[in-house]
Amino acid sequence: MSIKGLAKDTAVYGLSSIIGRFLNWCLVPLYVYLFPAEEYGIVTYLYGVTAVMLVILNYGMETGFFRFANKDDNPERVYTTSLISVGATSLLFLILLTIFLKPISNGLKLPDHSLFIWLIGATVAVDAFSNLPFAYLRYKNRAWRFAGIKLINVALNIGLNLFFLLLCPWIEKSNPGLISWFYSPLGGFSFGIGWIFIANILSSYIILILLMPQLMGRRWQFSGDLLKKMLSYSWPLLILAIAGMLSQNMGQLLIPYLFSNEEASRAMVGIYGANMKIAIVMVMFTQAFRYAYEPFIFSQARNSGESSAKMYADAMKFFIIFGWLIFLGVMFYLPVLRYFIAPSYWEGLQVVPIMMAAELCFGVFFNLSLWYKLTDRTRWGMYLSLICFATMLGFNIWLVPLIGIPDGYMGSAWAALISYFIVMLLSYFIGRHYYPLPYEIKRIGAYTAAAGFFYVCGMLMGGIFPLWVTYCLRTVLLVLYIGVISYFENIPVLSHLLRKLSLSQR
Repeated sequence: MSIKGLAKDTAVYGLSSIIGRFLNWCLVPLYVYLFPAEEYGIVTYLYGVTAVMLVILNYGMETGFFRFANKDDNPERVYTTSLISVGATSLLFLILLTIFLKPISNGLKLPDHSLFIWLIGATVAVDAFSNLPFAYLRYKNRAWRFAGIKLINVALNIGLNLFFLLLCPWIEKSNPGLISWFYSPLGGFSFGIGWIFIANILSSYIILILLMPQLMGRRWQFSGDLLKKMLSYSWPLLILAIAGMLSQNMGQLLIPYLFSNEEASRAMVGIYGANMKIAIVMVMFTQAFRYAYEPFIFSQARNSGESSAKMYADAMKFFIIFGWLIFLGVMFYLPVLRYFIAPSYWEGLQVVPIMMAAELCFGVFFNLSLWYKLTDRTRWGMYLSLICFATMLGFNIWLVPLIGIPDGYMGSAWAALISYFIVMLLSYFIGRHYYPLPYEIKRIGAYTAAAGFFYVCGMLMGGIFPLWVTYCLRTVLLVLYIGVISYFENIPVLSHLLRKLSLSQR
């Protein structure tokens, strides 16, 4: 796979990721207008718990599958061994959750919402198992099928949310007999955010059915020796991923434990989570890149030499270029984008630039991870993630209470940016020793400086000119950034046009 192939697959995976996240993003106004911040805070909090549990139940097997499928003579055996292992642990998790549901609910500070926790746990168990068939589609370069099923998942989730939260209350008033058989036993509209979790679990189980072609009709093989090798490779990645996911969701998970006022802390989590949805564009880009990048680096690992090293370096450069383009686009048009959330949540908009910069640093950190994945030094990934987790935990415990109610979430945002920046630098300098690559640091630094200059100019305009003039000028700045990149990177069409313009002026 070439850089063009990586870009194409990133675009296809991005189709499912960006469109899917965007459509789910459109549900945020529904949630924040229907539910108060303290209730939406429960949703944000449980989604943070879900993200961590999903990582635990996958225990690095996704990356392990890519690594061993590309080096083993029998990739089918690698796939089925992974499926059996993850399937067994997911089932065990669901059984233990059911048995110990009450103490788990108390530990999560949600003793009155045990059903919500069981629903989210059952969804996680299915999603953890489904991740491997999705990984198999990526391994086979079936990006369009991957994207199609992901989009179906999004459509189902959105459709079920609209059905339970909007259509059912209307039917309950006009013709309750149509839905009373399933709607009333759970409490009807008063079940509230519970319907969000019902929609999640239904869509996840339907998607598992759609993935059956990747599960059926194959020769199932299980190798204990192979699993030991995969676990030996993957367990540091598990620690890495857990620490990374805890870091990504640190604010949502930690804030309820830092304040005695539960209602106020849940409201902060709700405001923080709602505003992070605006910054999610950067997360979508990073995720789309990740889907294409892991198969890319392991396939390129078969070809040693300068060409592979140059491709890795180019991938980093273009990731940062597009990352800053997304940052500028969101920040320049934030006065419009803010309407995706209710005005009562706007006080949290100040976290958006900080979290977008943090997510860009995290994306660079992920990009740098190839040095320890390709050299089988995955323990370094574990060490770096633990450093990130410890740093972020420390800054959260210090900054969040220091800032206090109601803006304590700003401490979480700054903690994320500082921590990701630190581990990004550490990974770069350590990677130079074990797997040096010809990264164009000066050029990347120049593009970063240009993006920073355009950002400052764009923000200053907001207090000087009328809104429509500000938007026009910010659009010009965005075009200038694209033009600078196109000129120096020889991007077809644009660079040719810019060179013609520069020659004509001479």
